[in-house]
Amino acid sequence: MKNTLFLFFGILSFFQCTTPVAGPTTSTVERPNVIIILSDDQGWADVGFNGCTDIPTPNLDQLAKEGVVFKQGYATHPYCSPSRAGLLTGRYQQRFGHENNLPYTEATIEDGLPVEEVLISETLQRSGYATCAVGKWHLGDSARFWPNNQGFDDWYGFFGGGMSYWGDTGNKPAISGVLRNGQPVPPSEIHYLTDDFSREAVNYIEQYSKEDKPFFLYLAYNAPHTPLHATSEYMKVMEHQEDGERAVYGAMVYAMDRGIGEVVRKLKETGEYDNTLIFFYSDNGGALRGANNQPYRGHKGMLFEGGIRVPFCVSWPAVLPGGDVYEKPISALDIYPTILKAAGATHPQPQKLDGIDLMPFLTGKDLSKPHDELYWRYSDGAGYAVRKGKYKMIRSGYKQKFLLFDMDNDPFEQNNLASVMPEKLEELKDLYARWNRETIPARWYDPHGENVLKEEARRQDFIDGASKGEKRTGS
Repeated sequence: MKNTLFLFFGILSFFQCTTPVAGPTTSTVERPNVIIILSDDQGWADVGFNGCTDIPTPNLDQLAKEGVVFKQGYATHPYCSPSRAGLLTGRYQQRFGHENNLPYTEATIEDGLPVEEVLISETLQRSGYATCAVGKWHLGDSARFWPNNQGFDDWYGFFGGGMSYWGDTGNKPAISGVLRNGQPVPPSEIHYLTDDFSREAVNYIEQYSKEDKPFFLYLAYNAPHTPLHATSEYMKVMEHQEDGERAVYGAMVYAMDRGIGEVVRKLKETGEYDNTLIFFYSDNGGALRGANNQPYRGHKGMLFEGGIRVPFCVSWPAVLPGGDVYEKPISALDIYPTILKAAGATHPQPQKLDGIDLMPFLTGKDLSKPHDELYWRYSDGAGYAVRKGKYKMIRSGYKQKFLLFDMDNDPFEQNNLASVMPEKLEELKDLYARWNRETIPARWYDPHGENVLKEEARRQDFIDGASKGEKRTGS
């Protein structure tokens, strides 16, 4: 059925795409190249365009300056694998059971992003795009889930969730390391993964800038996810930082930023930059290993803003004038339909997509909100959240309770309104229940879920310990 639908819509897309795509401006543009750049566990405040001062990110800042910064840009999930599943399918991952990270050691050959789902790579590939994935995959260990079987012509990267930045596999087989189209890359060709991924992206752009068809590049860095590894060259940039974890983390972010700068320079050198649609964002909020999600509450794994509001921007110089900041909430779910519209491509079942084309909103043609409601859920409902208008409800798996916030007046989520606005709380609970009926249970258990109560317990231990002497001293 999947192939039959693609055959029909592939033919339809061919005829649609032989003419220029009408852009949001008065002019028309050819089908753009498309690049999605994904960072891994990067904090909201760890880019200059969000106010970072201790980690230099000049290339990301320039990309944002030449495009649009999303001040309320949300990831689809608070941790890695489900977030990527939502991005590449354009659908809430709970609709198809990819709600959890893959099991760390007990994953079966059936565990992975269901092959029935239509990835953006498949849609663009069948619409005449060259397609390439570089970097971290984390959507299934079995070969049938790998990029080359999911719409990518080329792939350089690793399929798991974590990897030494030096490419070391330890006692694991070579196939668990860095691969090129499914074949192990010799260790002598691996240097520092962030640099290696940037090099591959640059080489790909050089190659396909000479072709007659546009390209789609999915550049998924594993930086700055742990382990905290950085070269001495990058560490020199962070010599001013006295927090050791923050110093290494910052060096990793800087290495990624430098690579992104090389990608943009190659686009400009080849004349492809103006008509390349580039999205950059982090798959979720920063973890507790050197990242900074301030001024927002929480971190990776949480549904407070620090876990899901991420550094996020888009650039397309041929269409977007640049220098703009978009204040209304948007989601990574919107990336897929935005790209489809720009590329003149057609999804075989567009009603299944949960996002919306952002271009009318970014160009001022549509002054309404892209979304009135957004939803999140992790670990089979151990935690979930609803954002409707200015109100956000969280059922926290960390706190084991409900919280309600007025995001217009309390964006940092410090004043829980659950007890003073019970009717609003019930309204959002009902909305979640309605949405939840359209989902299915997770296909595998959540290995990250066991960290939730541990992290909250550790936090509480510190809090309890801080006040142990209070009664004794009479203070």
